[in-house]
Amino acid sequence: MTLQKSITLKHLFIDGRKYIGLQFNSSKIIESLVKTLPNVLWSDDLLLHYLPNTKNNLDLIFKAFYGIAWVNGNYFFSDKVVNENNPELNLERYRKRIPKPGIKQCPENYLLKLELKRYSDNTVRNYVSSFEAFINHYYAYDPITLNENDVREYLQKLIQKDRSNSYINLTINSIKFFYEVVHEMPNRFYSIERPRKEKKLPEVLSKEEIIKIIANTNNLKHKCIVGLLYSSGLRRSELLNLNVTDIDSKRMVIKINNAKGNKDRISLLSPVILKDLQQYYKEYRPKTYLFEGVKGGRYSATSVLTIVSKAAKKAGILKKVSPHMLRHSFATHLLENGTDIRHIQILLGHNSTKTTEIYTHVANRSFMEIKDLLS
Repeated sequence: MTLQKSITLKHLFIDGRKYIGLQFNSSKIIESLVKTLPNVLWSDDLLLHYLPNTKNNLDLIFKAFYGIAWVNGNYFFSDKVVNENNPELNLERYRKRIPKPGIKQCPENYLLKLELKRYSDNTVRNYVSSFEAFINHYYAYDPITLNENDVREYLQKLIQKDRSNSYINLTINSIKFFYEVVHEMPNRFYSIERPRKEKKLPEVLSKEEIIKIIANTNNLKHKCIVGLLYSSGLRRSELLNLNVTDIDSKRMVIKINNAKGNKDRISLLSPVILKDLQQYYKEYRPKTYLFEGVKGGRYSATSVLTIVSKAAKKAGILKKVSPHMLRHSFATHLLENGTDIRHIQILLGHNSTKTTEIYTHVANRSFMEIKDLLS
């Protein structure tokens, strides 16, 4: 039997105490059952019923609605893994850091929850960095005692320092993670205002600039790294996670495993890059990852950034060039060559063509037919 009615459990933190919030659409049946629960209260601010967060009350809720309404605990049981396909994390590199005088480090319960939730390594790095900046701004205070006004004051400091909207949003997420996930206080910072998402056009290089950058790499390994980022439209993390076996020379594709959003996909393998990769493999003999460090293991993200930026400078390109700019260029150049936007969407791993459509604003194919007003 399918239950049509549902009630959602929410963690609440009111006047220093934890409660179970009960959120549901208007229903006389559910309303009457809620009133049978012990010590139920109503919040005019949150517009929901709530009762003390105890094991006994939680059991009573499930018993009261059994066979009548579906009890949705997705928001309540916060130890649920976010990305099951992500590899299990080992955050010992953060735990083993040598403490510096006057500098607070990310608390153990924060690191443990990141491990349990299995966030991506990139998200972990950003969350830890942002949250440590926050707790060190309030070095003399226990973070658990801070309130919304303290958070707003900190965000205002970031705005005054001209930090980007994306950085501020990331900071909010890292702070909310501490209170809402680690300490199960999801309603504590509901009203923190987020900056509007910036709608910036992607920075794109010309084909001539790309060729110059590749030509100015230091060695064959660097040449393959830059060439793959561009010719296959890879994210930096995707490049670093490539295994030797992910290069399919028979089908002329590259398999990208556990990409953003925990999706596998394939992308193009350039015949030119394949020749370079074959020579690279003979010289370097990588064991597991396609690109490995001197001591083995996965190549570092910082090294890839350095390779791209140094090659761009040697090529005489004045603007700051990043690995992601090569991915933007890949998509834009395909669009300019007449490739269907739906194919580009698949190659990039976007969920929707709406994300891919941003490249229509920088591709010059549609502008070429416009007559020069000065001619």
